[in-house]
Amino acid sequence: MSLLTLGLLFGAVTLLFMFSGAPIAFALGSVAALFMALFMPASALDTVTQNVYEEMASITLLSIPLFILKGAAIGRSRAGQDLYSALHVWMGRVPGGLGIANVLACAIFAAMAGSSPATCSAIGSAGIPEMRRRGYSPGFAAGIIAAGGTLGILLPPSVTMILYAVAAEQSLGRLFLAGIFPGLLLVLLFAGYAAVHYRSEHRAALAAYHADGTESPLLSREQFSTRQKFEMLPRVLPFVLLLIGVMVALYGGYATPSETAGLGALLALGLLAGIYGIWRPRDLAPILGATLKESTMLMMIIGMSLLFSYVMSYLHLSQAAAEWVVGLALSKWVLLAAVLLMVIVLGFFLPPVSIILMTTPIVLPPLKAAGFDLIWFGVLMTIVMETGLIHPPVGLNLFVIKNIAPDIPLKSIIWGVLPFVLLMLLAVLLICIFPGIATAFPDAVMGRLGGQP
Repeated sequence: MSLLTLGLLFGAVTLLFMFSGAPIAFALGSVAALFMALFMPASALDTVTQNVYEEMASITLLSIPLFILKGAAIGRSRAGQDLYSALHVWMGRVPGGLGIANVLACAIFAAMAGSSPATCSAIGSAGIPEMRRRGYSPGFAAGIIAAGGTLGILLPPSVTMILYAVAAEQSLGRLFLAGIFPGLLLVLLFAGYAAVHYRSEHRAALAAYHADGTESPLLSREQFSTRQKFEMLPRVLPFVLLLIGVMVALYGGYATPSETAGLGALLALGLLAGIYGIWRPRDLAPILGATLKESTMLMMIIGMSLLFSYVMSYLHLSQAAAEWVVGLALSKWVLLAAVLLMVIVLGFFLPPVSIILMTTPIVLPPLKAAGFDLIWFGVLMTIVMETGLIHPPVGLNLFVIKNIAPDIPLKSIIWGVLPFVLLMLLAVLLICIFPGIATAFPDAVMGRLGGQP
């Protein structure tokens, strides 16, 4: 059988298993085992467990369950709602300040928890009802939380970036640093849109009031005293200090990523015990249970995806695909556009974890040969994958929001997030034009490397 025929068969069988409704981990593992049985030595199946173990035996991957524990500890407490409430009080006088407060709350919480669904759930459970009560349209309220939640896979610590660092064999610390300024860029774009949209809705509400006397909550502003503002800080500042402490430990060279993750998880549990009184076994059971469930699911996907990639490499499918792409002699920017378009299409059906582990063996060699910085590309790829969290048909964040606010039609949620998808694509364009947005900070902190875009 020719390599082309084998590659087409491999792709067709993968799609068949994917669309069969089987969990992603079992679909990828089944395809890998099937092709090992048919096209690899008979002894290959005897080494499946060994191959999976060897592929996962990375000290970097050890940090994933620990970061998940930290995220679960913060996400299953009132930390998110307290953070949102504090920002709401402090930004109450800013036009559109409620929407901007939701963006900032999502960004800070995402940086603490490292999870997109946890961010949507924690901030959205308080933010969406409050915005709707203040007159914001349901679609916009849902859209801003769904989009803000995507920052969980870009701002460090990010599980998605950990996986990319392992798959691309890149520095995790440099990758984390590279995601900070693009994350702040997205925060500015989202906050700017929130302010503009507020002015639009405020003008419409004012016109309706002058036309027929219809009063909208958007026309009234709530005032908070200085005392009320400072009363909101004691519960929020410890978690912000936790975030700063974890970043200092990681980037100051005081601890490895795994040690930092463990330190962050223990400190988060300690803050929950001290601030919210969550320390009894029955209180900790939901946190530990959620951590175990999410970690097991994610590590299963990682293990099977790595086995899937191993089989592709053994059968020379990934190498042949990479050589074929290089042989097309595309200009470097056309090549980049084609790769990012492929990631967007895959985002219709697959979560970021699977996209990274399935595509990096194929796309990274041509991109590296074209002279692109793989750290810089990792940031672009992460932002593009963020759009997959808020566009159909998968759009995980859409369904998280639907669960939080079941009375908002899914159609309204989708229309609410579309402007944010466009803003993410604008951010990708800006980072392509000004690569220093992603590369300047890690270069300044850790030194410059070759292969800049």
